Amino acid sequence: MAKKINLFDTTLRDGEQAPGIHLNVREKLEIAEQLDRLNVDIIEAGFPISSKSDFNSVVEISKKIKNRRIAALARAVPIDIDTAGEALQHAANPVIHTFISSSDIHLEYQFKKTRDEAIVLAADAVKRARKYTDWVEFSAMDATRSDRDFLCRMYEAAIKSGASVLNVPDTVGYALPEEYARLIDYIIANTAGIENVIISVHCHNDLGLAVANSILAVQHGAGQIEVSVNGIGERAGNAAFEEIAMVLDTRKNELDFYTDINLKEIMKTSMLVRHLTGYTVAPNKPIVGKYVFTHEAGIHQDGMLKNRTTYEIMKPEDIGSQPSKLMLGKHSGRHAFVKRIEELGFRLSEDEIEKAFEGFKDLAEKKGEISDDDLKAIINNEIRDIEEYFKLKYYQVINGTSIKSTATVGIEVNGNLIESASYGDGPVDASFKAIDNITGLEASLSDYSIEAVSEGGDAIGSVKVILNSGQVRVMGSGISTDVIEASIKSYLDALNRIMLYRKSE
Repeated sequence: MAKKINLFDTTLRDGEQAPGIHLNVREKLEIAEQLDRLNVDIIEAGFPISSKSDFNSVVEISKKIKNRRIAALARAVPIDIDTAGEALQHAANPVIHTFISSSDIHLEYQFKKTRDEAIVLAADAVKRARKYTDWVEFSAMDATRSDRDFLCRMYEAAIKSGASVLNVPDTVGYALPEEYARLIDYIIANTAGIENVIISVHCHNDLGLAVANSILAVQHGAGQIEVSVNGIGERAGNAAFEEIAMVLDTRKNELDFYTDINLKEIMKTSMLVRHLTGYTVAPNKPIVGKYVFTHEAGIHQDGMLKNRTTYEIMKPEDIGSQPSKLMLGKHSGRHAFVKRIEELGFRLSEDEIEKAFEGFKDLAEKKGEISDDDLKAIINNEIRDIEEYFKLKYYQVINGTSIKSTATVGIEVNGNLIESASYGDGPVDASFKAIDNITGLEASLSDYSIEAVSEGGDAIGSVKVILNSGQVRVMGSGISTDVIEASIKSYLDALNRIMLYRKSE
């Protein structure tokens, strides 16, 4: 029978301790209400003794959220515990989470306590907390760097004093997964009364092992994992809520665990925490990153078009995210390109597809993601049946406030490369004059316009020119992420149209 794993969310306590995060009472309450919709088991609302704001946050969350256990943190100090109890007085299901260090390095340098003194403080703290609630969690801070036998003695004292949950924190993110699992095994085997309490794990991510350590811990008997949304928290943060939740869901058949989490609220929760804390997430952040369900590589896109499960182990819709996306870029293949232009309504011949695909690849080398507007511009520009008498091979411009603009242009004419340089009133004018030197066509520019056809700093610029040559008036167009290149292409397009007109006479 599958075992229920409780998720204890510490976003509002440990998460807020991350440098630069300062949430007010209203913001904390907004996050707590979202955590309620997410269906977490326990919400650690704050550390009441630490500030008036934290105290008030615990009070307001306790008043508002009645379906969850609401926890308040307290050192193993009487005033801390009394303050936590006062803040939780309106909670339907209050939890006091009290702690003291168990490692020698902490006891000697931070707390200035002996081992025996620490055990007495731990026991007294739990007893005092039980005056306010029957659900007390005790944490032995820095447990993973503590002497095991002493750690078990401290936990036994907490159990005898009435603790409901024993937390085994990897406070500095030091433990390796198998090492952490062995510690859980040792505590279970050597702590009297352990069968009557829940073992909780609180893993920090300093070595990137918080999620792995947490999952292995529940496989070895822990029944609760402490997490934060987007993994925020002290230093490198905590085990990320969304990663833990999706590991337990995606591999539930193998792990034989389950949670009560409303998965469809994951993305909404992540976005809210990002917005209110100012902490963004990496685009490749597991589960909630911008590009987690986005595929650019051609072989991956081909697989996705045939069957989603070839490259996705989760459905984005399950976490309330946008559907999977095939992002067109320089790594994309022909299959994905054709699929997308068909979705945009284009029906092209094989020759037109090849020409458009070539233009797409050229642009993708210069730009990251190719948008739908980019595709439309490429197709409209590339599939016109205009013979290229003059074809741009390269160009170079020199421009500045104190020098005269100079352009050097290399044009292929009947298979031969011809180069010319010219001065001009700006880089575009200089480029056009250099082209005139090569083509020898007499044409005057009567109109020039430019507009962005896509968004962003690397947007495509579309340039249109109108040239007059004798009785011929033609329009040329060109696109590029570089305005000068787009201008040159539009000018050459118009000149090619003039040559086409003369050939037809």
